[in-house]
Amino acid sequence: MSVIMLVSLVLAGCSSSSSSEESSSDGKKVIKFMHLWPEGSSNAQFSIVKDIISEYEKDHNVKIETEILNPDQYREKLKVLASSNELPDIGMTWSDGFIKPYVEGNMLAPLDDIVTGDADLKDAFIPGVKESYAVDGKTYGLPLELNISYVFYNKEIFKKYNLEVPKTFAEYKNVVKTLADNGVVPATVGAKDGWPASFWFMYLADRIGGSTILTDVIKGKAKMDDPAIVKAAEEVQNLVDMGGFVKGASALSNDDAKGYFMNEQAAMFLTATWELPNYTTSPDVKQEFKDKIGYFKFPTYEGGKGTSINSYVGGPGVGLFVAKDSKVQKEAKDFVGYLVKRWGEKSVTDAGVIPATKVDTSKLDLAPMYIEILKDLGEASNVTTYFDTQSSPAVSELHHDLVTALFGKQVTPNEFVKQHADELAKEKK
Repeated sequence: MSVIMLVSLVLAGCSSSSSSEESSSDGKKVIKFMHLWPEGSSNAQFSIVKDIISEYEKDHNVKIETEILNPDQYREKLKVLASSNELPDIGMTWSDGFIKPYVEGNMLAPLDDIVTGDADLKDAFIPGVKESYAVDGKTYGLPLELNISYVFYNKEIFKKYNLEVPKTFAEYKNVVKTLADNGVVPATVGAKDGWPASFWFMYLADRIGGSTILTDVIKGKAKMDDPAIVKAAEEVQNLVDMGGFVKGASALSNDDAKGYFMNEQAAMFLTATWELPNYTTSPDVKQEFKDKIGYFKFPTYEGGKGTSINSYVGGPGVGLFVAKDSKVQKEAKDFVGYLVKRWGEKSVTDAGVIPATKVDTSKLDLAPMYIEILKDLGEASNVTTYFDTQSSPAVSELHHDLVTALFGKQVTPNEFVKQHADELAKEKK
């Protein structure tokens, strides 16, 4: 089902029950929980959630049944379930433009009562993060993560070819040329689903057009066909022409692409801090590999308006929602509050990811990379929420398709921005 069809269905509103009340064989109420951290690709997050569920079930008369999908499968399943108003009791959502049609379709329960009714949650969230899940002053999702994006790199490969960490985009292109000339894949990217490859476009738009340009496009304060945005798309294709990415990137998922970096077949991987466990804490990754990984901030662009290297593409990660028509809404809300609180410190100590809640790290034994990234966050001049997260679902899906086409050279930079502009114009009518 297309996102446009989903939105029309959602906005029309549905009244059927989203989940039927069930009891397990021992009479416990059943909460259905769908999330996107599979054991294979997100082991640290999967294990934390599994442990929290076990803790909760011991002390409460409920049974929590999980359905677990990878992020791209999850997005598709959520659309299908929303179209028939069969959302799980608890699910995961992204913020801003993603959550809005579900709220407007009267599918999600407000969660402000969870926060106001719990002294431990009232001031727990990092300022500004929870607000990204609010519509018309009410909160419909409680965030778990905060992400910023970096270029992670293999220090051993850089050393072999006498490469320095690039501070400017010209220096970055020299790194790409050296690696490509030596038969090394400079950077891996999974462009099949669009969003992983969009990081390159978003950062170039930030560095060329300024840190607010994509947000301004969403708000109608700037035009998608701004020359800086066209230039960002051109530079993406310049990197493609240079052999800057793994071959066949348009046919690779994010997990496929990640494999090239994890197996040391690519020198760099532009991704978000949800990957930190693989470079710091994950017991499934050899320490020998972790010791080789460093990171750098996306380089500045000569003559660009985005002059700060401390401006990031990132924003809230996933949050939790409760279905409005859930027959176990009270129990579901109680578990959501519990999970958010327990996730805070456990995500830091057990996974090495950045939570959306404040955590006192002074007494924790943390990996050096994690400490450096926390320091970076404190010094950030700007964090621009991912363009596809800020966008409506229709624009977001088109953006993913167009990014795939941009990397595959199936559209020109001008066609890329024009199709975006046309879809954005439709929404203004």
